[in-house]
Amino acid sequence: MSNDLTAREDLWQWTGRRARSLLGSSGFLHWVKGGRQLKCLFPPLFHLFCLIVAAVVFFGVVMLPNSGKLAGRTLFITGASRGIGKSIALKAARDGANVVIAAKTAQAHPKLPGTIYTAAQEVEDAGGKALPCVVDIRDEKQVEDAVQKAIATFGGIDILVNNASAINLTGTLETPMKKVDLMLGINLRGTYMTSKMVIPHLLKSSSAHILNLSPPLNLNPIWFKNHTAYTMAKYGMSMCVLGMAEEFRGQIAVNALWPRTAIQTAAMDMLGGAGVAKQCRTVDIMADAAYAILTRPKTFTGHFVVDEDILREEGVQDMDQYAVQPGHPLLPDFFLDDAPEVLAQQMEQHGATPAFKSPSSSATPSPGGPIESTFEVIRGVLTEDLVNSTKALYQFDLSGEHAGVWFLDLKSGAGSTGRGQPHAKPDVVMTMDSADFSKMFTGKLKPTMAFMSGKLRIKGDMALALKLEKMMGRMSKL
Repeated sequence: MSNDLTAREDLWQWTGRRARSLLGSSGFLHWVKGGRQLKCLFPPLFHLFCLIVAAVVFFGVVMLPNSGKLAGRTLFITGASRGIGKSIALKAARDGANVVIAAKTAQAHPKLPGTIYTAAQEVEDAGGKALPCVVDIRDEKQVEDAVQKAIATFGGIDILVNNASAINLTGTLETPMKKVDLMLGINLRGTYMTSKMVIPHLLKSSSAHILNLSPPLNLNPIWFKNHTAYTMAKYGMSMCVLGMAEEFRGQIAVNALWPRTAIQTAAMDMLGGAGVAKQCRTVDIMADAAYAILTRPKTFTGHFVVDEDILREEGVQDMDQYAVQPGHPLLPDFFLDDAPEVLAQQMEQHGATPAFKSPSSSATPSPGGPIESTFEVIRGVLTEDLVNSTKALYQFDLSGEHAGVWFLDLKSGAGSTGRGQPHAKPDVVMTMDSADFSKMFTGKLKPTMAFMSGKLRIKGDMALALKLEKMMGRMSKL
């Protein structure tokens, strides 16, 4: 603080400058006006108000406050019935915005929370106006109908948030064309088509924005080799940003937003299984970051924004407040490595071995050794209860220093393990380096991190693959 103060500048003047820099001019005026009213009406509470202001000034904004800039604006948000899409809708609703909930879920899903109607009710409760629309963004007529309903209801559209997305993290040979079509149809074609239909209305708005939930265009091969189809589909959304930002420069702001870390959503819970939540941040960080982008002028365009970076620009310094479990190591998200070595260090800090680090290789399996020792420990935790609750046959194709094929039968009797091919077709085939196999089964390497970093490749039933975590948990306690 001493660097900011001069002989002619007292603490009060410095505090005012600091508050303006953190809150912005409009936010600062709201606080000043509120403080004056509070001092007149409730003098005792004014002292508490001053303490809150002091905390904000000296330690930074806690979470990004609403400024009211989206009041009366109309947002068209795809995939807004849950997760990040809904969190952005609720953030805008607190300003008094109109929100079109464009998503597929009209009836409650057995595994996924929320529908377009429950999300619409939450928007209304938060202070906004909502229009729920059943929309599969692969269906041209459904998108067109929803756009026309939005125009008829709210008189126009100011902001489009392309949030709807599909994910399938499998390799080329393991990805059915049905999944490829789904990802390309939703991520790429759906984003492009929805933008194409909304843009004529955005051109009539004085504060037009398109925001795609997609990553920077990182062409490092590590982000392609394990899930080429998903990367192509997701990068398609980013290419829309690259092209449309230039095409409509000066008329519509077009930007992308991507999280620095994994975000806890229903999709992440399904992908990561038990224990992944504590490695994530909440959807609130993406909502705040989106709000920061959407309240900027149209001149802010063509940017690939990372959530915590823009929040720091807005004065938010404490990112731990967004963590599901504050203080716990976080799972880095895809596509954001500055260099492979940097990302490798980050992943290793969280217990993973990055896929792009070259493992040692050996074509000849060695007898005994750490793999045999690991399977000895596995045999020690096998029980009929474990078999009855799992009902799956696993095959492990191991490379590296102790390469070989092993199986784990959790489908019959009290369970069994052995070297070589299993006696029947496996339900799940796991491919990984032998060193990582031992780490994973002794609790030193999180299965979620191994899978998401590409070190562990899974072919077969993903739900049965996740059931192995129960046994790994038992082994880590031995």
